[in-house]
Amino acid sequence: MINQPNFCDLPENYADSEKAKIVILPVPYDGTSTWGKGADKGPAAIIEASANMELYDIETDSEVYKQGIFTEKAVKEHASPEKMVEVVQKKVSELLKKKLFTVLLGGEHSVSIGTIYAHAEKYKNMTVLQFDAHSDLRSEYHNSKNNHACIMARAQEVAKTVQVGIRSMDSSEKKNLAKSTVFFAEKIQEDKQWQEKVLASLTENVYITIDLDVFDPAYLPATGTPEPGGLDWYQVTSLLRKVAEKKKIVGFDVVELAPNKMSAPSDFLAAKLVYKLLSYIF
Repeated sequence: MINQPNFCDLPENYADSEKAKIVILPVPYDGTSTWGKGADKGPAAIIEASANMELYDIETDSEVYKQGIFTEKAVKEHASPEKMVEVVQKKVSELLKKKLFTVLLGGEHSVSIGTIYAHAEKYKNMTVLQFDAHSDLRSEYHNSKNNHACIMARAQEVAKTVQVGIRSMDSSEKKNLAKSTVFFAEKIQEDKQWQEKVLASLTENVYITIDLDVFDPAYLPATGTPEPGGLDWYQVTSLLRKVAEKKKIVGFDVVELAPNKMSAPSDFLAAKLVYKLLSYIF
């Protein structure tokens, strides 16, 4: 019996935990963000907005919800970023053992560390493909290695990394930058072959982490650390479709929505992005 909001507001036969192929895992954590707060409200806002989507996807001529999408209870661990990462990793590992395709909804970007660890344990030869305005390559920040600014430094420890849309970083991060697999936003604008170069950089298995500030604030203003000069909807989704066609996407997360009443379209974009990527994959 469904007794909590579920992604797409699906009827019980499509949201049943025993039948679903896909699981949505909300992680409403916002413990290390350093400017705009509110990412802890992101998962609920995405799920609420998803109830208002049309469930037929024109581009793929498909209805991915028929694969079954179960929405898990939210992971509510706020003791420390380290404890949160530990709990998320354990939970995602359990879901992967059940052969469920796992989609994590954040929350700030630090929530991605645990799920990346879990996927890296299961899938060898894996690349973490990051869509983000920020490089997130600090080895440590504010006395924590699991700060939101350290997510890709942690990812580098367990997988190859490819970064797309980057346009903000600290000089201390340059030493951790894998220059051949970083696609800066300003370079993307002038390189017609950038998507093919991204695809060529990926290994067989790909985990995708999408920080919503990869989008230009004109498209998605409701995020804690917006940066001008970002990507648009079709730049992001066209690459996602190509990755789904050429590689095995093993899981993904969408993070850093900081909803507010003036920017409700941001919630809908995030929900649509989750559904669109699932449509590409399945």
